Amino acid sequence: MTWREVITAASREPYKEGKVSLSAFADKVPVRGKVVAVLRGQVPDRNMEIIPQQSRAVREGDVHEIVMTDRDVLPGGRASQVAYLAFVEFQCGGVLLRGDSLTAGGRVVGELVGFDLSHFPNHMNLVVKGDLRSGEDLGIRVGDGVEFTAVRPSKS
Repeated sequence: MTWREVITAASREPYKEGKVSLSAFADKVPVRGKVVAVLRGQVPDRNMEIIPQQSRAVREGDVHEIVMTDRDVLPGGRASQVAYLAFVEFQCGGVLLRGDSLTAGGRVVGELVGFDLSHFPNHMNLVVKGDLRSGEDLGIRVGDGVEFTAVRPSKS
């Protein structure tokens, strides 16, 4: 199966059809990693395509990119203006959920709003709502710890 076929098949899945919501997750471990590359810069018209799925699993050793937006972005929507934060290597496997709080370098930097697969399978873009500032501007450093922590959804 090609990656395009995988992505097409993913479009016919429970999140998109409204059969599953984040309330299916009763609990999860914090997902921790470390910064392996600090990024700089912004793009006013990046238009990242946010997939409809609101959760993604990551494996220990996976490297993914974190980008910032200052806009509310819904699953299936687009993140137009972005700032580049960092590439992160995950230190443990786990599940990332829309709404997770992101801490980087010891401070909360935002809330995970979605996932963009434009560079997949090389890496995912993890789109976080917060200040539209790059990793360099925020003083993020190589080796800084990051953590995605669940903000528990309601049972509805």
